[in-house]
Order: sequence, then structure tokens, then C-alpha cells
Amino acid sequence: MPKLSRTSRRTWIAAWAVLCAAGTAATVALNASPAPDPQPEKPVSAECAEYIADIESQLAEAKAQGSDDDGVLAFTRTRAGTDDCSDEVLDHFSGDR
Repeated sequence: MPKLSRTSRRTWIAAWAVLCAAGTAATVALNASPAPDPQPEKPVSAECAEYIADIESQLAEAKAQGSDDDGVLAFTRTRAGTDDCSDEVLDHFSGDR
């Protein structure tokens, strides 16, 4: 392994210090920037709102029965001609993850 000279070591240390300073400055700038405006809530159809309320009541009932064991609850809807509420359900419950 070749031995580094003093000037080569100094160059590497200076480059490392510059990169650290740039990273710190970037972190400070990102932390100081304001958060993006929250997206306005999309209107939810009455049928989807009812479906979400039904899911919430089933979750509350399961929690009240003591089945809070980090299991998986699945909800299905098989009626033909109903709205697809999957996006609305995901949007509503995404804060619980």
C-alpha cells in the first residue's frame, strides 16, 4: 500500500471537511424550508363515506372485544354496481400506518 504524503492527506481532509460543511448547510436549508401546503380533501361520495364509517365501527368493535393483537383485518365488498372506494379508504386510513 503506497504511503500518502502530507499534502495528499491535507487535500483529503480538506475535501472531507468541505463535503461535511455542504451536507450540514443543505440539512439546515431543508429543515428551515416551510412544509408543503396540505392537499385539499377530495369530496367522498356518500356510499364511500358510509363504507368508511362501517370499517371504523368494525375496527372499534374488534378493539373493544380485545382482539388488538396486531393481526390483519380484511374488508371486502362484492356487490355489483357499487362505487370503487379503495382510493378513498386508503386516503382515510393512511395516517394510521
